Amino acid sequence: MAKLIYPINVSLDGYMEDESGNLEWSISDDEIFAFWTDFQRSIGTYLYGRRMYKSMVYWETQDPRTPANFAGGEQPKAMQQFAQIWQSADKVVYSRTLEGVSSDKTRIEREFNPDTIRQLKKSLSRDITISGADLAGQAMRAGLIDECHLLIHPIILGGGKQALPNNLHLQLKLVSEHRFKSGVVHLHYLTMD
Repeated sequence: MAKLIYPINVSLDGYMEDESGNLEWSISDDEIFAFWTDFQRSIGTYLYGRRMYKSMVYWETQDPRTPANFAGGEQPKAMQQFAQIWQSADKVVYSRTLEGVSSDKTRIEREFNPDTIRQLKKSLSRDITISGADLAGQAMRAGLIDECHLLIHPIILGGGKQALPNNLHLQLKLVSEHRFKSGVVHLHYLTMD
């Protein structure tokens, strides 16, 4: 049975985007990129909201074998591996407005249905991630999230889109933590039944 995991970059004050919808404040150095790449190895399916899918579909067109705009010619090894992992995974995009997809192995769902997610978890052997705060919030309210992986960045944004929903009580158990050289801290939580 697959686990449903919510991995998110978050500011110290709890935002996943700044007030302009920008994500560029998050640190993405080699150490953190390698962490995220390694994290993806157990994932077989990505569940996305429309905006998160549009930011991630970049990886569909990245051919890890061809040189890109990098000083050494080829993409760094972690980027090559991430592109391969992302391209081979199944993707489900939750959107009422998206007319089509720009990646293989991708389908659109118009409505979030908790029972469909429960069936998906039962039927898959590889884990599932959910991305997009609104979508993840719906899954949390339905009791579907098994794990949260928060990468807390050393920045206060003072506003923007919250990474976690309001008016939700959810007991978590901290199972591991890791500090990166950049000051980012990874907190891995299990949800409690």
